[in-house]
Formats: sequence, structure tokens, C-alpha cells
Amino acid sequence: MKRICIIAFGAKKIWDVNPEAGSQPAGLVYLSPLHQRTKIYAQTFFSDWMILSAKHGFLKAGDMIHENYDVAFGKPHKEQVTREELSHQFDEKNLAAYDELVILGGKKYRKVIDPLLQPHQKANYPLAPYQGIGYMLQALKRATETKIELPPHISYTHISS
Repeated sequence: MKRICIIAFGAKKIWDVNPEAGSQPAGLVYLSPLHQRTKIYAQTFFSDWMILSAKHGFLKAGDMIHENYDVAFGKPHKEQVTREELSHQFDEKNLAAYDELVILGGKKYRKVIDPLLQPHQKANYPLAPYQGIGYMLQALKRATETKIELPPHISYTHISS
């Protein structure tokens, strides 16, 4: 079974610490503790992983981001990536080639990811049972330290939009 891990972007970005940083690869942009932990988890358990940004959509670690932004899923914003653009990226970045998408993000990500799934795909949200970022951080840290993946949480299959 071919799997990919999709991790959430973070509100704190490199330009918040270094406003003169200029263009940066996506893998270095996001600095929040949760993003950092999910990135370590993705790199520990997956050969393929991507970041899902509310402004830029699906990003590989080397994709360049040119400036700071304040756009989040669940909050309407004129710069938020559209469903059409996400669908285009899903095809363009060949995400349909994966049987399972493991999404390390909150509830808002279900509304974004699930409508994109193809009939053969399932999405797994292993952080869903954890109430609060602190518990998520602990679970991710424990998983990477013990080299034991988080158990799957209700794998959602394709839904029609």
C-alpha cells in the first residue's frame, strides 16, 4: 500500500523571527512546535510527505514560499487556496497515486482533504482522538522516540462533493 503523510502548516513562520529572511523552502518556513513535531513524525515514518498550507495548498519541502502570510483554514480569506486549486494540485502532484493519506492536522483538514479523495483512497487522521495541542505534541514525540506509529483513527474513504 502506497502512503503519504500530509502535515499542517503553522501560524508562526520564519519571517516572524527574521523579517529579512527572504524566500525560503517550505520545509524551513513553519516554526510552530506542532508543525515541527509533525514534520519529525512524517520524516520518521514516511518516505513521502507534504505540507498543506491554507494559502499555497500542497507543498513539498523544497517548494519556495516568498513572503509571510496570515491565512488559515476555517477562516474565510481572499488569499485562501480554493477547492478548485487544491483539486488541480492533487492531480498535478499525483496524490491520487497514494492508497492512504495520513493527515496530521486538526478537524478543519477533513473538510479540505476528504472531498479530494479518489474512490480507492482513504484518509487517516491519527491525531483526531487528542483534545488539545499539548496532547498531540506528547503523542507525536512518544511515537517518534519509540518508532511506533500512532494508531489509525477512523479512516475516512472517498466522499462525493
